[in-house]
Amino acid sequence: MGKKTRVVVAMSGGVDSSVAAALMVEQGYEVIGIMMRLWAEDGEKASGHNRCCTPDQMDDARWIADKLGIPFYVLDTREVFKGAIVRFFVEQYAQGVTPNPCLECNRHIRFEWLLNNALSLDADYLATGHYARVRKDSEGRFQLLKGLDDAKDQSYVLSVMGQPQLSRVLFPVGEYSKPEVRQLAVKFGLPVASKGDSQDLCFLADGDYRRFLREHSPQLIGTQISAPGEIVTRDGRVVGHHTGLPDYTIGQRKGLGIASPEPLYVIAMDTAHNALIVGEKHELGRDWLTAGRINWVSGETPTGPFRAEVKIRYKAQPAPALITPLPDQRAEVKFDEPLRDITPGQGAVFYAGEVCLGGGIIERLSNRAR
Repeated sequence: MGKKTRVVVAMSGGVDSSVAAALMVEQGYEVIGIMMRLWAEDGEKASGHNRCCTPDQMDDARWIADKLGIPFYVLDTREVFKGAIVRFFVEQYAQGVTPNPCLECNRHIRFEWLLNNALSLDADYLATGHYARVRKDSEGRFQLLKGLDDAKDQSYVLSVMGQPQLSRVLFPVGEYSKPEVRQLAVKFGLPVASKGDSQDLCFLADGDYRRFLREHSPQLIGTQISAPGEIVTRDGRVVGHHTGLPDYTIGQRKGLGIASPEPLYVIAMDTAHNALIVGEKHELGRDWLTAGRINWVSGETPTGPFRAEVKIRYKAQPAPALITPLPDQRAEVKFDEPLRDITPGQGAVFYAGEVCLGGGIIERLSNRAR
């Protein structure tokens, strides 16, 4: 009898990863469960536990592993997570952009740190509870596909993956809808069938990122990034004062404290002058962006411009566009119609139907006309 294929399953105590583990066992793999212990803030508002790995969640994951008859380990990832994700989060806000920590977590924690640890256990694959799929194309390259449940599809935050990672990962629940996954949990006798979904920004004790930045930016990057400053229009007219650039987001209208005959919206942030730039609604729309740190899932940069659909946020609707690859892992995206709320720091992810082609990070927008 040949040696079983060994799979490490990233477990969180939630329904998706628990069902992923159960499916791997049912399919005859040799399964090992691993849960990462991630960094969490201490202090008056904090419990000292990351919301993705509380003691209760660890107990649930350990109970699930025991029921499935698989070994279970906790991997101390606190310092790695703090350096790669939490510090990055603060640094990006200091630069006047709005980061997506989930993209960075998948890039550096799940599919680098955790994957490497799985391979060190002689595992053949790392399986996770993400709603996405992997297949080979006619040339033998791995493709990243949307999950079959469009409402739960997570290919956007997996767009950082390339051929080396996709050759070693499995997404067991990507072939199912969320209701079907809950039904599978009942079938397998897992008591997590009705658990809610995990939340983003797991390292915030209370979900208040503004408080977090005020309290933690000095110790993480050596400076306080929430200093008050002026609110100005594009032509430099001062119309008010802000409480700190990280307190605002592109497209924000309410809470600016500005008296104006026309509604004003946040359209940009000038970190060099600590100024919040506002304008009227028509100034929000743009039909182009540039993105950096582009990752092409195929491992090959397209040789010229091509058409695709682009998502500028996780929950955004894909928008048709012309994509032009640029040197230094950059690309320009020209949309068919202007989009509101193109936000520097968020991901711009490219799709051809159900296939995720890759993506990058939206760069700060210039004022040049298009």
